[in-house]
Amino acid sequence: MRIIWIIFGFFALGVGLIGIFLPLIPTVPLVLLAAFCFAKSSERLHSWLITHRTFGPMITDWNENGAIRPNAKKMSTVSIATVFLISIYLDLPIHVLVIQGITLTCVMVFIWSRPNS
Repeated sequence: MRIIWIIFGFFALGVGLIGIFLPLIPTVPLVLLAAFCFAKSSERLHSWLITHRTFGPMITDWNENGAIRPNAKKMSTVSIATVFLISIYLDLPIHVLVIQGITLTCVMVFIWSRPNS
């Protein structure tokens, strides 16, 4: 079972890294998932991730306070707005835009309702 957790951890971390460059993929939740998977499988990998210069602070903020850094909130807002504007530009059907709008609004409410770190 340990190897499965490690595989899931690396998969989540890899997709999260892709999310840094693609606005549709959420980086922070995937990094948190990777930390969870590594905590279940490898103390060394978990320790590496939570002490990582880039990813460590966001994991610690979430674990200790359920907090998201203001810069991450701003970046996610820009990404979500960009995705929605692209959808409008592509002239997607109205029902798709409504579903997307409701979903993205719920995501934004969740993100902005978290405390700042």
